[in-house]
Amino acid sequence: MSELHKFIFDGLPVRGRMVRLTDAWQQVLQRRAANSRTGAYPPPVAELLGEMTAAAVLMQSGIKFDGALILQIAGDGLVKAAVAEVQADMRLRATASVAGAVPPGARLPDLVNAHGRGRCAITLDPKQRQDGQQQYQGVVPLADESGAPLASVASVIEHYMRQSEQLDTTLMLAADEQTAAGLLIQRLPAPGQRAGGDAEEDPFARLSILARSLRRDELLGLDAGAILHRLFWQEKLLRFAPLTGSQGPRFACPCSRARVATMLKSLGQQEVQAIIAEQGQVEVGCEFCGRQERFDAVDAARLFTPAQALAAGPHTVQ
Repeated sequence: MSELHKFIFDGLPVRGRMVRLTDAWQQVLQRRAANSRTGAYPPPVAELLGEMTAAAVLMQSGIKFDGALILQIAGDGLVKAAVAEVQADMRLRATASVAGAVPPGARLPDLVNAHGRGRCAITLDPKQRQDGQQQYQGVVPLADESGAPLASVASVIEHYMRQSEQLDTTLMLAADEQTAAGLLIQRLPAPGQRAGGDAEEDPFARLSILARSLRRDELLGLDAGAILHRLFWQEKLLRFAPLTGSQGPRFACPCSRARVATMLKSLGQQEVQAIIAEQGQVEVGCEFCGRQERFDAVDAARLFTPAQALAAGPHTVQ
């Protein structure tokens, strides 16, 4: 089961969060793989999207905001856009648009920043907008202050947090076909705290070094307790109850067969029948999660049959 953990370092101006997406992440991949037009994501794209989804959960869980946090990376590579969306109650979904064959082992610069035009955008979309209220969006290039390309999703988010939020952040991310996981530690504002010091003077610098020692296989294979003990066994951690199930990260996409049926009704019976006559069925796929719904001639007939006629059933002649 997917889970989110929050913790603080007692007596230090540093907080942390850890996410482990299992069933929620697998549903994202399964819906895409079941789509007859797109097929499964190539492994490098799945890894990119999994890391983005874990990062989006970690960012959303650290703010008080009633709405969606949308993390998008877009550019001029084989992946035109990758998007992870997390609601305030931890419902999530993710998608990527792929153009062309993706070679094994392709990394972030190859996927979205081939010619240096890649961008990362983080959008906060309020659930209930007030009059005149707009989305908040921060955008940064996929390059550091010197213009050097950033090599990973984690480094992009760290760069964004420093540039747009002025928050020192260390982020470790990993994803495969079963799990998408992330660990984040962040400096809290503290009077008199000097940023950028060495590990002996700066608690955040010391904890950051420890966090960066976490290996990919550990992040994907160990549970939260084992990871936190492995990294911070000498620190006094105050851990909050993990968020799981209906309170934790979980996949949710608002697409449904009922919504597709409503859309087909709006097209009209004549047009729907013309599509079925040409293609044998009407096939509609969710542009976000990839789920497909199919309506054959019988399904279409039921769509345009009055409810009272369906309820009455077939007439029997005595």
